Amino acid sequence: MLAICDNTIQKTYYEILSVSEDANYEEIRMNYKSALLNTHPDKLQKYPSSSDDDQNFLIVQKAWEILGDLNSRAQYDKELRDLRRKVVVIASEIELGEMDLEINDGNFELIYPCRCGDNFCINYVELRDLGVILGENGEVQEFGTGFVPVSVVLPCGSCSLNVRLLIEKSI
Repeated sequence: MLAICDNTIQKTYYEILSVSEDANYEEIRMNYKSALLNTHPDKLQKYPSSSDDDQNFLIVQKAWEILGDLNSRAQYDKELRDLRRKVVVIASEIELGEMDLEINDGNFELIYPCRCGDNFCINYVELRDLGVILGENGEVQEFGTGFVPVSVVLPCGSCSLNVRLLIEKSI
């Protein structure tokens, strides 16, 4: 239940309302009102308002809906604690060009060796779903329409290590 912004930086509802996680009801209410005025499309005096402005306003409302109610706040806090326990640690960042091509039965798979001896892998279908089309030699042939740079966390096949695969058009 984390609010996720377009730039993939995750913000908690507490951060959206600029309050600490141990804030009392009154602090949350005051900061909600302030955030509401700062994000309300009618108050921004921008015509036409952008979808980002509308989204920010809706996120502030959702933060109040969750944090303003004792039961939903308790549930949110529990989910937040659970999520923090599941944080994935990234061993390193790699790019498509650093991966080796492996072809099995006509299916492409890009692999990168892990220090445990196994590999980090991503296949042709997973890349295609991200908007990346590979040629026969494993080189990027084209990027789908509307492609935006992305990153994907790849787990090792054997150990607990993960790498972040950065996919950008400059490749």
